[in-house]
Amino acid sequence: MQAPTDVQLIGPEVALRWADGHESFISFATLRAASPSAEVQGERDIFGHQYGGEAPRNFVGIEVTGWERIGNYAIRFEFSDGHRTGLYSYELLRQLGDVSKG
Repeated sequence: MQAPTDVQLIGPEVALRWADGHESFISFATLRAASPSAEVQGERDIFGHQYGGEAPRNFVGIEVTGWERIGNYAIRFEFSDGHRTGLYSYELLRQLGDVSKG
């Protein structure tokens, strides 16, 4: 998947424009809850046992305070609660944007 051609913080959402003209709008709360980081998702050992991760919770009121592109495959967002370890692949961002449309 190609990188978004434009990324903007608009109100309580991240807006992404893709090369095919598609636009995705993802709320900050949705983005924070879906963080792919080990801190949030936990980690699996070689036997498939899950360790760590956060219990699902409500992130209403959490804001995105910044972002940066990571290589040619992901974006790392910084959140107002200090979280900044999740690398959101472009595929994940596109999926989250499609789910947000409902």
